[in-house]
Amino acid sequence: MAREVDLETFAGAWTAGAVVLDVREPEEYRVGHVPGARLAPMSTLAAALPHVPEGRTVYVICASGNRSQWAADRLAAVGMDAVSVAGGTRAGSTQAAPS
Repeated sequence: MAREVDLETFAGAWTAGAVVLDVREPEEYRVGHVPGARLAPMSTLAAALPHVPEGRTVYVICASGNRSQWAADRLAAVGMDAVSVAGGTRAGSTQAAPS
């Protein structure tokens, strides 16, 4: 099973230039996404793999953390250092904005 990180940990990694895969559907992605995240819907996840940099941790995000955990598990099974973002994009919308 792939590791899972909280939003605070993810935010720090994202600020440092983390690789982010968004496994939601295109309609969800268009409504809003993490800047720089590559869209890789679960149905086409395998097609995104050649575009993921090797040797880097891949942060996988969805709306709630369920799809991202499934996808991160699949990526880990093929040898990638994949991490699921707990709570997903919905959790981020409930966080207070930094002042």
